Amino acid sequence: MLSGANVHDSKVLEAAVDAIPLVYNGRRGAPRCRPAKLHADKGYDYASCRRALRKRGIVPRIARRGVESSERLGRHRWVVERTLAWLNRFRRLRVRYERRDDIHLAFCLLACVLVCARRVSDPT
Repeated sequence: MLSGANVHDSKVLEAAVDAIPLVYNGRRGAPRCRPAKLHADKGYDYASCRRALRKRGIVPRIARRGVESSERLGRHRWVVERTLAWLNRFRRLRVRYERRDDIHLAFCLLACVLVCARRVSDPT
């Protein structure tokens, strides 16, 4: 999802969840339209975010502000942080030079293809 620089991430949570493609679970029958649960940090700890996820049949796993430590999300969050670190190796994505979002998306997809190709060719 693409939003303005001064828009909080929790404001576009619903649109981002609705943009998730079908999730195939390996079982027979129709694929799930949405994931079973969503892990998020304390920035998404709002009743409206939790309500929106429950309305879509998703269990919210959001750290509570002032109550829980965000350390417990570490084992799930490192996957996202690692992927962002892989994409930050591409200077054109780290500092956004393009004004058009379709060109930026094309560079993101190209970077993902390069990262996957490197992982396949060198599995260490």
